[in-house]
Amino acid sequence: MKPLIVLLLAFLISLFSIRVLSGTYDLAFAGRIGMSVMLLFTAIAHFMFPVGMSLMLPGFIPYKTAMVYFTGIIEIVAAIGLFIPVLRTAVAWLLILFFILILPANIHAAIKHIDYQKGTADGNGLMYLWFRIPLQVFFIVWTYLSVIKGG
Repeated sequence: MKPLIVLLLAFLISLFSIRVLSGTYDLAFAGRIGMSVMLLFTAIAHFMFPVGMSLMLPGFIPYKTAMVYFTGIIEIVAAIGLFIPVLRTAVAWLLILFFILILPANIHAAIKHIDYQKGTADGNGLMYLWFRIPLQVFFIVWTYLSVIKGG
């Protein structure tokens, strides 16, 4: 829920700031800013809660803590890459792939009731998936519309 709130707030603040500064609304640019801020926000969790985030990963994934740090770095790089014109489209497609690839970790975490902040198995459980799966789809659509389609 927090990443969605961060994304939407950053988008709205950006949208109106761009309007004040340029006199026009630039939905795509505000969308990229929102996504970038959200990615930086979620990347922080990878470094603050590596133990709990490691528990989110299915058993067959090796080097879990290293993978948590690596995916945090991917989010930071993607957040920056969304603003480099020659890389923007490629970064967006890779980000969409990333959102698809991390979904199994979210499903595994829900099945195991993982609370990544506490590093315990007393999290929200399967009910979380009713929010998380549509959220992943929303992030994919947002990335497509604000970066690939929006330019």
